[in-house]
Amino acid sequence: MRVAVDTGGTFTDFVAEAEGVLLTHKVPSTPEDPSRAILRGLSELAERTGEPVAEVLHGTTVGTNAFLTRRGARVALLTTRGFEDVVFIGRQARPALYDFMVEKPRPVVARSLVLGVRERVLADGTVEVPLTGEELERVRTWVKNRRPEAVAVCFLHAYAFPEHERRVARVLADLGLHISLSSEVRPEFREFERTSTTLLNAYLAPVMGRYVRNLAAALPESRIFIMQSNGGLMPAEAVEARAVTTLLSGPAGGVMGALAVARKVGFERIITLDMGGTSTDVSLCDGAPTYTREYEIEGHPVALPLIDIHTIGAGGGSLAWFDAGGALRVGPQSAGADPGPACYGRGGTRPTVTDAHVLAGRLLPHRFLGGRMPLHPERATRALAETGAPRGLSPEALARAIIEITNTNMETALRRVSLERGYDPREFVLVAFGGAGALHAAELTERLAIPRVLVPRLSGVLSALGILTAEPRFDFTAGLRPSRDPVSREFLAARLAALREKAREEIRRLGFPEGDLSFREFVDLRYRGQSFEITVPFGPDFEEAFHREHERLYGFRLPEKPLEATAVRLSATVCRPVPELPPFRGGEGLRPVEHTGLLVGKGRRLRSPVYLWEELPVEAEFSGPALVVSDFATVYLPPGFRAACDRYGNLHLYRF
Repeated sequence: MRVAVDTGGTFTDFVAEAEGVLLTHKVPSTPEDPSRAILRGLSELAERTGEPVAEVLHGTTVGTNAFLTRRGARVALLTTRGFEDVVFIGRQARPALYDFMVEKPRPVVARSLVLGVRERVLADGTVEVPLTGEELERVRTWVKNRRPEAVAVCFLHAYAFPEHERRVARVLADLGLHISLSSEVRPEFREFERTSTTLLNAYLAPVMGRYVRNLAAALPESRIFIMQSNGGLMPAEAVEARAVTTLLSGPAGGVMGALAVARKVGFERIITLDMGGTSTDVSLCDGAPTYTREYEIEGHPVALPLIDIHTIGAGGGSLAWFDAGGALRVGPQSAGADPGPACYGRGGTRPTVTDAHVLAGRLLPHRFLGGRMPLHPERATRALAETGAPRGLSPEALARAIIEITNTNMETALRRVSLERGYDPREFVLVAFGGAGALHAAELTERLAIPRVLVPRLSGVLSALGILTAEPRFDFTAGLRPSRDPVSREFLAARLAALREKAREEIRRLGFPEGDLSFREFVDLRYRGQSFEITVPFGPDFEEAFHREHERLYGFRLPEKPLEATAVRLSATVCRPVPELPPFRGGEGLRPVEHTGLLVGKGRRLRSPVYLWEELPVEAEFSGPALVVSDFATVYLPPGFRAACDRYGNLHLYRF
């Protein structure tokens, strides 16, 4: 049995493949130790199926949480003398131009743990300052005395000439520390981004290493893979060396799952909306996931290829509150899994988005999680009343306002990944998932004129499904020297051939058969004089591909202008069979299981049908207002919308 696990802030989701059959499961998360919820869920699945767990495919937030809470390793930074402050100075770009009270991002390394090393290699490879044996001994003594858990090494021009970094690693090898070299983590130019990415990798590596080792010890009969931010899997034994690639582990699974389901029903251009208990993640796929190397987490660049996902603090557990000016806000603070929303009955007293949906009738207390976790509507009403009364708001009015503000926050996020990047949302399908995504999706399409919503049948566990469909993937990069290295097909092909050999060697070492490998090659190009580059597939017409993409992005091309290449890239994937989505049997006739009062206007409730998702007939169509409920998700169909059920059990929502 193969089991995919997605650890969320509120729930931990499981999708298992056992003898060709997909099974789903969900347990409450245990944020203080995520492995506890994982082991509980795996044990319950094994008991349910009677099969051992052969593989665990895991989307994790351990690295993200370690960074956000600053509970990573005590890390030291070794850099070329004179460049000790690069990581503190950063770029001159100001995120808030007129904010005089702006605070710089909290560093992950103390200035006292940064050492300037007497060495220097020029851009042409000339060794201006040799790295002597005496200097290596000084570095070793300094590191030994400071007692860090990990060391990041980032020397000038090491992306092209890594020998000095490798010599330092050899000298420190017997100290029992994790060592991250920039020439291995991100072998590309731009000192600040290279230093930041290498430093974050060193900061997270011991934490991730301990986590996967403990998990592996608890699951000795299972092989463990970790989901990466690029949408591929990585064996657990390789995680410590590439820890920074797990920062968007869970959200990447959601994008891959949404794309897999959308392709099954004929859609290639989608915008994903993943709303969970703590946050909402949105991403755009134009036939394939869109990638970025300009991701930042709290101001710290992570300059590696990862799926372009925009995250906002709007989830089911997001707290509603009034600011100093009396304006209602929702999030980013969250009630989390413990105590959770007030309606959970675990001690929460402040209203959340989930509480607003309970009062609005969109969440049925006796059907939450298939009835296994009854909600307490009276506690939701009390929390809303206590917060709204001082402002003259009834519980119903406050609930409507909370939902509207949440929709506005999500609309802004959807605009950011579409309109602000040159894409017309009217040409895309919105794929809504997560436990709460389908509660907001239809109303969001009205705001952005998106023609259709696709709600996958497994929407409540779609990130786990995406992890199950993912394949092991490894990205390799070779940095080039702009204006020094030629932009010829022969030169670039030779550099890519060397990368291919490196990829084969590493993947063989991890135990994958070479016959299952597939490779994709890319090159980063720009016009001479430009500061930023575009990644295009490498092939016979790679130059024309660059001109076309430049024109698509910026509206013009300069074919007479010389080109510069800044890097070549190789993506190696271990091909695996994709799990088949199970056919949907459904019920015999369209019959509501009950009726409920849905709050659809100012104090106006409409008696509306409630359908059980698993009992919908295939090809059934019906109109809103209505609810469709399943074990792990609820779909809200507003007035003026219709819903149709396809042969896989997915719901399609559209205006009529």
